[in-house]
Amino acid sequence: MSTVTLRAVTDADRDFILSVYGSTREDELATTDWSSEQKSEFCRQQFEAQDAHYRAHYPGATYDLILADGVPAGRLYVDRWDREIRIMEITLLPVTRGRGIGSALLRELQEETRETGKLLSIHVERFNPALTLYQRLGFTLAEDKGVYLLLHWRADPM
Repeated sequence: MSTVTLRAVTDADRDFILSVYGSTREDELATTDWSSEQKSEFCRQQFEAQDAHYRAHYPGATYDLILADGVPAGRLYVDRWDREIRIMEITLLPVTRGRGIGSALLRELQEETRETGKLLSIHVERFNPALTLYQRLGFTLAEDKGVYLLLHWRADPM
């Protein structure tokens, strides 16, 4: 497995972060008859809206770039509250998926949760393939929100 590190996202990372976001919309956009320019513009607008939402509603969050062997591979956004650690976003580029990077990061967050006694949570789209990963790591359904599922993970009491 790759050596996985995190570093804070900077303005210079904006194009890369946009490409990570765009990779999550590829399957959906493949079903449209839009031009590549229209798809790019749609992704840019949706990315900007998502970013504005995150920054407005999660002002204390960490916004990190995921590096695999020093090469940008994805993004991890996390907010830490008094009783909960919320994974806002964990996304890897398609070429880096399935290599254990996401699992390693999630296990690190689970360990942080265990050490702090907090709850770990994440929203996931119902049909997101990563749902099986979360379930395999012990996340359970807390709330069905229609398109999104709220999952929780809590360390077993000692």
